[in-house]
Amino acid sequence: MEQGRAGVVFVSNFNFSNNSISPNKGCTGLSLCVLLVCCTLFAGCTIVAPGYRGSVGNIDKLKAAHLGGVVIGSITKDSASKSDVDQLTIRGSTYSSPYGSFTAYFQEALTQEFRDAGLRDAASKVEVSGVLIRNELDGSGISLGFAEIEARLTVRRSGVVAFEATKGTRIEWPSNFIGAVAIPRAAQSYPLVVQKLLAEFYSDAAFTDALKLGP
Repeated sequence: MEQGRAGVVFVSNFNFSNNSISPNKGCTGLSLCVLLVCCTLFAGCTIVAPGYRGSVGNIDKLKAAHLGGVVIGSITKDSASKSDVDQLTIRGSTYSSPYGSFTAYFQEALTQEFRDAGLRDAASKVEVSGVLIRNELDGSGISLGFAEIEARLTVRRSGVVAFEATKGTRIEWPSNFIGAVAIPRAAQSYPLVVQKLLAEFYSDAAFTDALKLGP
């Protein structure tokens, strides 16, 4: 975890095993504790989510599906949703996306994994776009934290819808009464629920068939 401008904490990778957290090399235990305590005690603290890193398993699924190149279109909000998918908090602290919004986070995740699978093609007539319908992150529990996400993805071929489906998923992790333990666990878990949701789409034969080369 690193501290940026006033009131902003950037989360790095931690080891959650045995109810302990271990900072990356180069971050001392004392500095970590100071940052976590500050974030826990002072109002107005903003925690910036970890940047997305493509899942090796997801990328391998895309490669194995023998797909054609695609354009990654926009990811938008659901105008009918009662909650704002771009607004997340962890125990009173704002949890923000490093890409400006969580719709942009989901779009970045798609973009990275298709790019890393060698499937980005700006000239392609196949486009993947979508809507982020639900986006929840709950680190308030003293024994269990969870994240839930739901999205609708649409595949268009030359402007014609070839696939459209809504999928959702949930992950859980051990939480803790102590904020200095619970907050980074929740913060680090968000990218994992995004990876899991994308895996749900990649495992759907109807989705991959819509992306394959051919008429």
